[in-house]
Amino acid sequence: MGESSSSSGPGKSGLEGVTAAAKQAPGRGLPPVHLWHPDHCGEIDIVIRADGTWMHEGSPIGRRELVRLFSTVLRQDPDGLHLVTPVEKLKIRVEDLPFRAVALSVGGEGDEPVLTFTTDVGDEVAAGADHPIIVETSPETGEPAPRLHVRGGLEARIARPVFYELVERARVVDGRLCVRSGGVNFALGEPGEGVS
Repeated sequence: MGESSSSSGPGKSGLEGVTAAAKQAPGRGLPPVHLWHPDHCGEIDIVIRADGTWMHEGSPIGRRELVRLFSTVLRQDPDGLHLVTPVEKLKIRVEDLPFRAVALSVGGEGDEPVLTFTTDVGDEVAAGADHPIIVETSPETGEPAPRLHVRGGLEARIARPVFYELVERARVVDGRLCVRSGGVNFALGEPGEGVS
C-alpha cells in the first residue's frame, strides 16, 4: 500500500505524505496535482460514501480540515480517483461522486445570473461553460441525478435541497425546465419529470 517510508521530507508516504503535499499549496489554493506523475501507485483504505462522508479504515474522518486538505490532492485518472503527491499516487474508492454541492448563492445582474455552488469541502464553483450543471435520471430510482463539474474531471452531486432551489429558479425553454448561469442555459428536465 505504500504506507511505510521516511517520515520526514518530500519522500513521506501514505496519509502522512498526502497531508504534507496538500499543505504545500500556497494560501487556500490547490496543489498542482495535474503536474505530479509519481511512479509509485497503490491503494489506500479511504472511501468517500455517497452521503459525502470520508471513511478511513472503516471509520469516519471527523476532522473537516483534514478532509478539506485531502480533497485538494484528489485527481481523476482513467483508472479511478486518487490522492496524489509528488512521490505517490494512492487509489481510493468513491460510492457516487467525490463532492456534494450543499449550498447555492445567486449573483450577477438582470438576465445574466451567476449561480455559485459551495461544496461540502469548501470549494466555490460558479456554473457556466467550464463548470456545467448536468442532470441525468438515476437508473435505480428514476429520480433526477444532478451534478456539477468542479475541477479536473471531479464532480459534485447537487444535494436535493439545492436542486429544489434550482427548480424554483427554472424557466421553460424549448419545452424543458432550464436555469441560466454564466451565459449558459442548463436543462434540469421536462416539466413533470420529478422536477416541477
